[in-house]
Amino acid sequence: MTRRATLALSLVASLALWQSASARGVTPYLPLHLDPDVENAIERVLILGDKPVMARPIPAALVLEALPKACRVDRPLCRRVRHYLDRYMHGTGVEFASVSAAVTSGQSNITLPNLHGTRAQSPYEIAGAAYIQPNAYMLLNVGGEAHQGRATPTGTYFSLGFDWAQLDIGWRDHWWSPMTDSSMLISTEAPTMPSITLSNYQPLTRLGFQYSVFIARMSESSRIELPLKPNQPPRFTRGYPKMGGIRFSIEPVSGWALSAQRVLFWGGGAAGGESVTNILQAFLNPSKAQTSGFNAGAHVVAKQEASITSRFIFPGRHPFSVYFEYAGNDTLMGRHYLFGKPTISAGIDFPRLGPFDLTYEISSWSPTWYVHTATSVQTGYPDGLVNYGANIGHWFGDQRVLATATSIADEVGGQSNMLRVGWTPSFGGYMQLQLRALADEAQTRFATYPYKNEYLGSLSYSYPWHGYAAGLALQGGRDVFGAHYVRVEGYLRDGEALFSHGDPASAFAGKRPEGDHLFVETGIDYYRLLYYRPPVRYYTPWAGGPHLAIGARRRVSAHQDIGVALDADDFRGRTMLGVRMVDYRYRFGRHLAAHVFLGAARYALVTPAYGLYLGGGLQWRNILPGWGVGVDFHNVISAQRLQDLHSQGSGESYRSTYSWTFYVSRSF
Repeated sequence: MTRRATLALSLVASLALWQSASARGVTPYLPLHLDPDVENAIERVLILGDKPVMARPIPAALVLEALPKACRVDRPLCRRVRHYLDRYMHGTGVEFASVSAAVTSGQSNITLPNLHGTRAQSPYEIAGAAYIQPNAYMLLNVGGEAHQGRATPTGTYFSLGFDWAQLDIGWRDHWWSPMTDSSMLISTEAPTMPSITLSNYQPLTRLGFQYSVFIARMSESSRIELPLKPNQPPRFTRGYPKMGGIRFSIEPVSGWALSAQRVLFWGGGAAGGESVTNILQAFLNPSKAQTSGFNAGAHVVAKQEASITSRFIFPGRHPFSVYFEYAGNDTLMGRHYLFGKPTISAGIDFPRLGPFDLTYEISSWSPTWYVHTATSVQTGYPDGLVNYGANIGHWFGDQRVLATATSIADEVGGQSNMLRVGWTPSFGGYMQLQLRALADEAQTRFATYPYKNEYLGSLSYSYPWHGYAAGLALQGGRDVFGAHYVRVEGYLRDGEALFSHGDPASAFAGKRPEGDHLFVETGIDYYRLLYYRPPVRYYTPWAGGPHLAIGARRRVSAHQDIGVALDADDFRGRTMLGVRMVDYRYRFGRHLAAHVFLGAARYALVTPAYGLYLGGGLQWRNILPGWGVGVDFHNVISAQRLQDLHSQGSGESYRSTYSWTFYVSRSF
């Protein structure tokens, strides 16, 4: 062991001894995308308990903390989740076990979304986990997941530490997004990587601060491309690339959280490892890392991705959670705070609509995601950012022309939609319908194939049986190449959290707190656009257009509100959609209020432009009960657009928008 590593471990041990008197111990994690029935119940409890989930897997301790508040709203749901969590309250136990068998017809063999690399033609899947916890500060988890062609010890890890610093070593999943179907930076699309993770599950300080740091080893690749040299052909090496990440989040008020995260890729074979100095340099100065680098050798950080995410919970008779993700896979125009080749994702989750629950999510992204070739200062990965051939992020990355021995994967943008509806029927059990659609933008310079729209669907039903969940699922669809499949799957899962009879809607006691409200704004914009394609730069004349917004706010103090909103504007005949990931408002009295917001926007060109979205303004409230008027200034900064096939010239163009908005608002 190196002297540096010895000193680091000594420091951790000293901190542990200092905190051990008051800190709680480690927590196990709930299964991620391996037991959908349980996950659905857990998600509902967390929303009703006012706990915004920003990353997964979910610590069991977090669910326990959410139960008291959730129980005041939905006792039947609370009882069955508490019953499920009892399995984690012992020194040893089985967390879950699942076995399924499937029959598939059709030609398509796509990678099924978020299932650790499982393909449509796989005839089986087996998963499970158990634990041994000799004391509060130590935990050994033993698990695994297997499908045709691959077995991975997912869920096998050793945990040591406290609620403020839990160290996990082994095959622990990472999902860094509030989205439940499409995490851009890292997800469960690929088999789980071995990793070392340090994180806290107990929020720190009054801001509710949480952190997570990990380093993981990806699968072996024979096509790691070393940095390019002038007048020389590409050079390749074989090895294991590394992936690391860091995430910070805050939850300063109940029901709202904001998070920022970054992941980095480097090394493998002759590309070498990375010094702590180089990684810190790349983290603090990502623009230099991707342009000029920090040294002349082969030891360079190859690729970075980053995102900002938020989640907002609105309580009431029909509570819901709204969440957003704005991500980029490079910096832009030499500015650290601007994302290059961005993506915007949004979702809404209703945990209780009578006997139903409903989730809808949408993602829209630029080309070049998960594809990285070498530059003069960066190592390249022509096979893509994959683990055992499956993408490490959003499932769209596996639904395109993939890399071959002589080519890279298609760098194609697109949009995905997901609708999930669950139903607890009067005769018990749980039925779920999930529909997905994917539209690749084939009209770009980065696509090589005339893609078709992809449609995937599944209908499943589970019923409790002697402590198990027995079920049947019908799946099928058409992939982006036009091939079809139909899959019938039967499964048996230990650790069910189902009703043996109907979920009584009459037992639900959710109420909206005073001051919380929904709102709609309608008005006009007075705007102009800045168009920039180096070296051309010009402004359009000022013009007018319609404005519409819909949002929600929660009162967090006598004068302060926190909210989210979706803005829709018409700029020069094209739609500009903006998401306010956080909208802070201060009320000076009965009438006057000021607000500021931060988010992201998408401008609907032939190939869309994405950018940072911010603004603020003044509002005169309660002219009539629930009615108000206001004026805002909105700014989209350097929205990046990649070229389509029909554009003149090459490279990228940028659009910034400046608009004054005059509106009438109605609160409900």
